[in-house]
Amino acid sequence: MSIYDFFHLMGGLALFLYGMHIMGDSLEKRAGKRLRPILEQLTRSPIKGVMLGAGVTAVIQSSSATTVMIVGFVNSGIMHLRQAIPVIMGANIGTTITAWILSLTGIRSDSFVMMLLKPATFSPLLAFAGIVMLMGCKRKRDTAGILLGFAVLMYGMELMSASVSGLAEMPAFQQLMVAFSNPLLGVLVGAVVTAIIQSSSASVGILQAIANTGTLGYSAALPIIMGQNIGTCVTALLSSIGANRNAKRVAMVHLYFNLIGTVVFLSLFYLLDAVIGFSFMDSQVSAFGIALTHTSFNLFTTALMLPFISGLEWLAHKTIRDDRRGDKLEMLDERLLNTPTVAIQQCSKLTTEMAQLARKALLQADALLDRFDAKAAQEVAEIEEMVDQYEDRLGGYLVQVSSRNLSAEDSRQVSKLLHAIGDFERISDHAVNLSEVAEELHTKGIGFSPEAIVETRQMRGAVREIVSLAVDAFTLNDIRTAEQVEPLEEVIDKLRTDIKANHVERLRSGVCTIELGFVLGDLLHNLERVGDHCSNIAASVIEMTKSGRVDTHQLVRELRSGASGSQFQELYQQYVLKYSIPRQ
Repeated sequence: MSIYDFFHLMGGLALFLYGMHIMGDSLEKRAGKRLRPILEQLTRSPIKGVMLGAGVTAVIQSSSATTVMIVGFVNSGIMHLRQAIPVIMGANIGTTITAWILSLTGIRSDSFVMMLLKPATFSPLLAFAGIVMLMGCKRKRDTAGILLGFAVLMYGMELMSASVSGLAEMPAFQQLMVAFSNPLLGVLVGAVVTAIIQSSSASVGILQAIANTGTLGYSAALPIIMGQNIGTCVTALLSSIGANRNAKRVAMVHLYFNLIGTVVFLSLFYLLDAVIGFSFMDSQVSAFGIALTHTSFNLFTTALMLPFISGLEWLAHKTIRDDRRGDKLEMLDERLLNTPTVAIQQCSKLTTEMAQLARKALLQADALLDRFDAKAAQEVAEIEEMVDQYEDRLGGYLVQVSSRNLSAEDSRQVSKLLHAIGDFERISDHAVNLSEVAEELHTKGIGFSPEAIVETRQMRGAVREIVSLAVDAFTLNDIRTAEQVEPLEEVIDKLRTDIKANHVERLRSGVCTIELGFVLGDLLHNLERVGDHCSNIAASVIEMTKSGRVDTHQLVRELRSGASGSQFQELYQQYVLKYSIPRQ
């Protein structure tokens, strides 16, 4: 083997990996939107989980991609660890399809039909069809990528096979193959090579290329194949960095599955070999034999470990221990950005939680105006900090989602969420301001006049109701509930005007003081602003459902004067009566 053969080997490996990357990405884009919802809706049946994992991996041609996908789903809370374990087992079976395809390169026959089965025969035709699609039809880019990726992959395989053909004549290489018959060394080499190139399919392809030289025996190939299954776990382990604990456990399950399977398989195999003596161990292995061994190992390991899903789960929990502190915002996993619909669903769940937190802060702050409690005021501030974190993380994540290729429905949902999170955050800010008003009244030992107490309680009641309406409308995406918000917001504005006018009259008569007037002004301002933000939230629910755009002012005009104008006026009058205050 000359230096030029080594160059060809490196070039062939590069083309193989690039072809695998292009084909895998294109397959995932083409089929991923259909496959991922299936994974999300896994039943509790382990058998179905194995079948789904095998099917998905066979389609996208990468167990690493499937495992990374599962890590993302578990990290985001879509899938539980127990559900993920059978899928990982199935992924190991599904990845063997690549080895079977590559084994076709070893076909030796002059038959026309058999020659057509050789990748070297049909891959150029696939490449031609792919380039025609790529240049002539933009809508077929993913399909073109699949065809071109496969053709490049196969060309790289042929190039590797040709470059290593000279190894058969090298005594040093023959001695090296004998050394790999040592199970520990073979497993180590297989694991290291696979970990470096981040693809078990690629490392199996290299092994099949070497097998085509006729210098590789079963005794050397067997432990290397076992090591390749261990080495492929590195991708999932790297993917779990920065993920939550359950996602890290998925990566550990993948590792333990292959480690335990390798130890048990090799122990039983070599024990039987010592007792019975397998005659094929000294014979040369073919590309077909490698594919068969690879599949047999993964089927054996799955059958062995499937009854012990609970044990794998326990082992993962022992390795990655629980932390009492939970971070729900870990659901915003960047792995899900490749499936915007799923990512948007996660954002919607978290925005709903954010809405509930904002309502809790407002109601708790409102209660402080009747009876101040320092501990409760501190809790309002802590809730507001949590809501701020939700807004920061959700806002950044939604911007990332919006840069993806979204459907019209997904685009509307992103716009709705972006509008809503800002308003919910501002409601929590005003809740803190209200708690500060309550603290000022308590600290200074001052209080409003009986008339002002009655008036402000009416306005506070209206604000509590409008916050509940807005949160419910958003959470349930209920237009009818959302349409009740704007008439109530108009009443809140009227209440503020009337209360201020009454205060001026009381100020003239000496019932109220200027100092209390400033405090009252802060109270009314924050209550009125909460109503405004609730109006914005309701408007986004209505507009995004109907037209996909948000224009609050236009919506208000339509509600007042359009077909629903009479309903608006009817609701407005009901709220006026419900929250009426006497004018002085």
